[in-house]
Amino acid sequence: MKKLITVKLAIIGLSLSLITAVQSQQLPVGPIPLNCDRVCLEKLVNDYLTAVVAHDPSRLPLSVDVRYSENEQFMDIGDGFWNTATTIGNYKHYFADPEAGQVAFIGTMIEGTNKLLYALRLRIELGRITEVETAIYRPGGAPFDGVADMDTLGKPEEIWLDPVPESKRATRQELIAVANAYFEGLQNNDGKGYYPFTKDCHRIENGYATTNNPSATPSRTGFDAFALGCLTQFQSGYYKIVTRIHHRRFLLVDVERGVVYAYCIFDHAGNVHKYTLTDGRDVDMSRFSRPSSIQVTEAFLIEDGLIRRVEMVGSSAPYHTNPPWEGGLSGK
Repeated sequence: MKKLITVKLAIIGLSLSLITAVQSQQLPVGPIPLNCDRVCLEKLVNDYLTAVVAHDPSRLPLSVDVRYSENEQFMDIGDGFWNTATTIGNYKHYFADPEAGQVAFIGTMIEGTNKLLYALRLRIELGRITEVETAIYRPGGAPFDGVADMDTLGKPEEIWLDPVPESKRATRQELIAVANAYFEGLQNNDGKGYYPFTKDCHRIENGYATTNNPSATPSRTGFDAFALGCLTQFQSGYYKIVTRIHHRRFLLVDVERGVVYAYCIFDHAGNVHKYTLTDGRDVDMSRFSRPSSIQVTEAFLIEDGLIRRVEMVGSSAPYHTNPPWEGGLSGK
């Protein structure tokens, strides 16, 4: 009996030793939790921004193969805006996709004494940051901006943050399809397409309201497009000037909140100078008399298959800019 007990105790001891040995081993991953949720991802954005204004990328859990881009140019992380960033601004809008290991941000930053808009995307794999994509809008790079107003606002509308009831949530692909319909309707806009907007849809571009915002002065085009809502704008055929939208990438989808965070390039071919809207009025677009493009970061809030809010950061770019990141729909 004693011998049997001794054997059993030896077996138990061996088992405990094996368990301890296995527990002492760790997966070959970085310090970011593998189950990094919304709170975890948003904290990572804050850590990133803090590192930027400290001009110190070594503070971050970066992959040795991390890729970094700034306004569609690959460069070493620590270069570019890392050298000139001064302070984190007040406006902060986070977008999280724990399933894909991606998090994004649109907010204000200070460069020297100047406010700017900053769009950021981080990709996390195996506990480390593997991709950093940034887009910066500096006032003066577009015919309008509301960066200062955005900074004063401090946060997005609450409807961006409200969770969609589980029974009403769309799938990732359904949400992407709606966001892509926006680009399809905008490209060569003729007023006859499928435009999935809610009645109260509203769009902000570089902090400036480009819908539901009547102008106090006559428009150079002869048509106050920004006074209209999203749907009536598209139905007017006003955006015929956008001749192609390419490199459409839908990298972050927040199913819980019904949000898609996308990238693309808007092309203006330069040969569309005047045209007639669906109501018979003529518009003068002669200021688009040469080929040009806009690099676009755009977030969509989608409810019941319709777009309710759009928030965009966009800067001028060389005509038909080809982003360095792989993939994306061509728009053909």
